[in-house]
Amino acid sequence: MSKLKNYYKNAKDEIQKVIFPIKEQVRTAFISVFVVVTVISLYLALIDAIMSVSLSAIIN
Repeated sequence: MSKLKNYYKNAKDEIQKVIFPIKEQVRTAFISVFVVVTVISLYLALIDAIMSVSLSAIIN
């Protein structure tokens, strides 16, 4: 039982050390991730379109 109490005390101590992000940090991170994912997906869509057109030109 002592180990269980010690575990919960240590867990509580560790969770108090955590620094949670503020609203602006979350918003900035979200926008950054959204922009990067959008740019990469547009790049891959462009590469896919180029490959599709070139492959259909070779086949036909």
